[in-house]
Amino acid sequence: MTGRTVAVVRPGALTTVQDLGRVGHAHLGVPRSGALDAGAVRLLNRLVGNAEGAAVLETTVDGCAVRSGCAVTVAVGGAPCPVRVDGRPAAWGTAVRLRPGSLLEVGAAVRGLRSYVAFGGGIAVEPVLGSRSTDLLSGLGPAPLSAGAELPLGAVAPSVRGPVDAPPWPGPPEELVLRVRLGPRDDWFTREALRTLATRAYRVSPASNRIGLRLDGPPLERAVPGELPSEGMVLGAVQVPPDGLPVVFLADHPTTGGYPVVAVVREGDLAAAAQAVPGTSVRFVPATRRGPGGGGPR
Repeated sequence: MTGRTVAVVRPGALTTVQDLGRVGHAHLGVPRSGALDAGAVRLLNRLVGNAEGAAVLETTVDGCAVRSGCAVTVAVGGAPCPVRVDGRPAAWGTAVRLRPGSLLEVGAAVRGLRSYVAFGGGIAVEPVLGSRSTDLLSGLGPAPLSAGAELPLGAVAPSVRGPVDAPPWPGPPEELVLRVRLGPRDDWFTREALRTLATRAYRVSPASNRIGLRLDGPPLERAVPGELPSEGMVLGAVQVPPDGLPVVFLADHPTTGGYPVVAVVREGDLAAAAQAVPGTSVRFVPATRRGPGGGGPR
């Protein structure tokens, strides 16, 4: 292996290429996708001298291992994890220089769920609809990493290097608090259901993935029976299927859906949601809606 590439030695449970996503294509039925912890990606790209939207690797649970085909600067962040270069411990959350042929091992997350690996120059796979992100729902973008695959790296652009103004985020809190705005279909639920949403705790289900954060806990009772015509879904929508258990839509969520959305999570809270491991306690904090049809919890 030579040139500006990295070769996959161990792909891990699920490692994908991600940037900041395919924004602006929902009207065509194309999900947004992109890194679930966008703040970690922006920071790591600054650490290695990339533009903030350069493509990185997103690992899930147990990390990955890659071998460099060139000298390259890397940084590992997101969920804290052990990092090794050629068998020796290396720093997490800061820039590290690899020599040609070096083996970078990203270990299992010790807190949180998803770690990220940024390379100087970014991962330069062919973009699809303006993004290099892997979308697990639609199948757009590169396939999840497999052993032996080679990924091209882009040219380093030193001129974009800027100050690093924040430390790496250390991981999610013990209890995840999600701020939400009620609606657009909160009137499909009983007053008791809205009170339950605002006061009771849920837990992250092991069935969660990049599409949605599935929750276990008290079901939300419907006030309106029957079916809802399919309508547009946004990032952070809290959809409630027939079992009454909320699902928080993440980056690979569908663009339409037929179950009522009781609330929408503030986008700034979704990075923490993406790092929440199964069993994490989750609480919703609703903001009162104003204007026609509003009024918040009833």
